[in-house]
Amino acid sequence: QLQLVESGGGLVQPEGSLRVSCAASGIIFSWYTMGWYRQAPGKQRELVATITTGGGTNYADSVKGRFTISRDNAKNTVYLQMNSLKPEDAAVYYCNAQRTYGLRTWDCWGQGTQVTVSS
Repeated sequence: QLQLVESGGGLVQPEGSLRVSCAASGIIFSWYTMGWYRQAPGKQRELVATITTGGGTNYADSVKGRFTISRDNAKNTVYLQMNSLKPEDAAVYYCNAQRTYGLRTWDCWGQGTQVTVSS
């Protein structure tokens, strides 16, 4: 069964760094586009970054130059390195795995990990 488990969230000071991880199981990880999304209180969930099966990346404008998404197919894990964190980056960060093959789409979410940015 497909499962995503995030880890690494926590409290960090403004301008600090944090790396969150997402371990996948029950899937052929390398077949999936992986993504990080976030949701702050009272706001809609928004895209942070995605990485394709070929390693192509895409970032929200608000995090470009500060965040880096990467994947380790041997470890079935996707990472999000967050630098120069701002209070507005505080949110629950969710991992997503997505694959489309023909007319079928597989889409899975993790349970989320809280990132708090505060002094």
